[in-house]
Amino acid sequence: MKKMGKRIIAAAAAAALLTGCAQEKSESEIKKVSVVQIVSHKSLDTIRDSFADEMKKLGYDENNIELEYKDAGNDTSTLESILSTCAGDGSNVIVAIATPTAQSAARYAEDIPIVFAAVSDPIGAGLTSSLESPDKNITGTMDDVQVDQILETALTIDPDMKKLGVIYNGSEANSVTNIEKAKEFCEENGIQLQEVTVTSSNDVQQAVHTLAASCDAIFAPNDNTVASAMSAAAQAAIEEEIPFYVGADSMVSDGGFLTVGIDYEELGRETARMVDKVLKGTDVSSIPVKQFKTDLSTYVNQETLKALGIELPASVSERERFVMIGQE
Repeated sequence: MKKMGKRIIAAAAAAALLTGCAQEKSESEIKKVSVVQIVSHKSLDTIRDSFADEMKKLGYDENNIELEYKDAGNDTSTLESILSTCAGDGSNVIVAIATPTAQSAARYAEDIPIVFAAVSDPIGAGLTSSLESPDKNITGTMDDVQVDQILETALTIDPDMKKLGVIYNGSEANSVTNIEKAKEFCEENGIQLQEVTVTSSNDVQQAVHTLAASCDAIFAPNDNTVASAMSAAAQAAIEEEIPFYVGADSMVSDGGFLTVGIDYEELGRETARMVDKVLKGTDVSSIPVKQFKTDLSTYVNQETLKALGIELPASVSERERFVMIGQE
């Protein structure tokens, strides 16, 4: 009887030990991914939400991953604090949405893989030396704005366009790169360019009024400061009866007139697929930066089109990938 009792106790102890090991193993297998964005606006939120949906489709849930989402509220000090915390709390991957976030996260790349989303010029931003073979433990998805195609479309709609106004935040590397492209296009096509830089979303509406006084059209790239104020800026452009061309489909959703570009939902999904590869052990250097150069769509806001009284030429409205936002 004593022997049987000892056997029962031993068996119970062994079972407890195995259970403890299983729990430890389960906890160790739960990965942590920190998703950080500099500010909340429709473009970045679309990326974040489609990323989350795709992670679920890839089989991630509360049993195998801890996903945390942080928004810096367009404050660089808050952004630095968030990233420092992410680096110190055991994150396996940091997902950095938008160029300012990726540049700030890069300092932690020696120890933690960084996967960025929505960076127009990762080489110019210092995130990698190669798109094909990332060399700084950083890779991700690009949202390089098709400035030439957007402005060519603007000229197709208004062949008499002589002066273009541009609005951007000069401290955003993405925007500086894209405004340089706009300057080159204007120079090649004999168009004058007037620029207004903004440092706060509060400045954007007034910038629209300033440019409308002397320009035939306005353009803003996928600038986070402008995008944060897009609804008010678009309304100001309608009041001034001037078309406002933009760098992202989400900015069209917020009232911008037209863009030619990528689907930000697909960008978010592709970012999730990259994170999946990293979590499964693929070396970052073997995951090329993803560019979206084909299957671009032309997006037009229906209400803005109607308010401006513009008639689109067939060469625009009959494009194979033409999307009228707001159309039932």
